[in-house]
Amino acid sequence: MNFWYQKTISAWLLAGLLSPLALLFWGITALRRMAYRFGIFKSWRAPLPVVIVGNLSVGGNGKTPFVIWLARRLQQQGLRVGVISRGYSGEMKQYPQLVCANADTMEVGDESVLIARRSGAKIAICANRRQSIELLCKAYHIDVILSDDGLQHYALQRDIEIVIVDAERRFGNGFLLPAGPLRELTGRLKSVDAVVCNGENPQPGEIQMRLQGEVAVNLLTQEERLLRDFAEQPIVAMAAIGNPNRFFTTLQRHGLNIIKQKAFIDHAKFSQEKLVSLASPQQILLMTEKDAVKCSKFARENWWYVPVEAVLEPSIEDIVKKIMHKVKKDEH
Repeated sequence: MNFWYQKTISAWLLAGLLSPLALLFWGITALRRMAYRFGIFKSWRAPLPVVIVGNLSVGGNGKTPFVIWLARRLQQQGLRVGVISRGYSGEMKQYPQLVCANADTMEVGDESVLIARRSGAKIAICANRRQSIELLCKAYHIDVILSDDGLQHYALQRDIEIVIVDAERRFGNGFLLPAGPLRELTGRLKSVDAVVCNGENPQPGEIQMRLQGEVAVNLLTQEERLLRDFAEQPIVAMAAIGNPNRFFTTLQRHGLNIIKQKAFIDHAKFSQEKLVSLASPQQILLMTEKDAVKCSKFARENWWYVPVEAVLEPSIEDIVKKIMHKVKKDEH
């Protein structure tokens, strides 16, 4: 919700009106977490190390690019990586479900397919994360599990917690849901293993991550071109991610002539008719890679996507070493 990130009188008034509900939300979540801590609610420990990659706030913070980066980095170290996800927006009728690179995004969701394509890791989706892990362990030999989201899923015990923070939006007005964007108070950051800041000006103790995208890839032909090659052409930009403005800003920084930009809700489903109406054949339709995995089956020649690569500062290697230590310790 936009008012979470606005510093106007009306935004603060609206947040104030919703603050009793935020207080109720805090009470429920605090009691729930306490119940897991004292064993009133039972949590489950997986037979191998579990790394949670989550966030405190709702909306896109750059979690998926980081999961892809971390999966690749651990694979470079010789680990067999499994990734679990809810498969949000998927319509699969039976769970848990394994996900491959050519899976139908309508069934398993866009993020899980994107992670499968970019990381090569083994993927399973289910709201019940234990069932996903059990399926992965049954189907493959896995050394470590990365959980895409799930910081607040205390039914699953974890070995390492990593929180991704959006550098531009941070924590909005600082209120809990629904008065603000937070699922937990920012004091929760003191108990996690690492805080990764997606963008500029990280706070002390945070690990900076930058998302770099310099090329565009044609959905139909897989041709790659530098973004600057499109500078003289009319561009229609679209995004169905948690923070579409980040994508639009990236295109503007490359000096592109954006004549129209269209933001959809996160995980929005697309049809050929809907996208054809956005851009004429003489225009270039640019989208995120997360959106492209949903559109490849009915792509047109003028549709391109911009893949991004997560670039992290060297201090992230301390977390990689910590994960490696957990895996080796678990093997013994």
